[in-house]
Amino acid sequence: MVISEAVRERIEAAKARFPQPRGALLAALHLVQEELGHIPPEAEREVADLFGLRPVEVHEVVSFYNMFHSESGGRHRVYVCTNLPCSLRGARTLLRHLESHLGIRCGQTTPDGRITLGHEECLGACAYAPMMRVDRTYHEDLDPERAVRILDELE
Repeated sequence: MVISEAVRERIEAAKARFPQPRGALLAALHLVQEELGHIPPEAEREVADLFGLRPVEVHEVVSFYNMFHSESGGRHRVYVCTNLPCSLRGARTLLRHLESHLGIRCGQTTPDGRITLGHEECLGACAYAPMMRVDRTYHEDLDPERAVRILDELE
């Protein structure tokens, strides 16, 4: 078992708050990812067992939402929005600048395991472009220098 008993108990408590237990699936996946840092296939199978689902049904949810990660990454996950509005306001330049600053390419993790850098198609804040998400925090109206300061302040 890769999911701890404490997380299993929290998942069961979440299921009890929904008329249909499956309504707690997203909450359960967040709990698993919080504990493990990502959601490996073994955890998907365990979650499926807890919900009486087929493993593929859980995998479909994990692979659909960009907030879930099936592979391990850095302690912090940084995503630059590269949709058209952000790109028109410098997002691709911002991403290249972060790649250079971190010494990695998009999709990679720094050698010290601190940051995984990626891009997302849309983070939903077009009026405040360019922007990036650091873990669960959104940073808007960025320029390369401010973005670097944000990353340098991460533990």
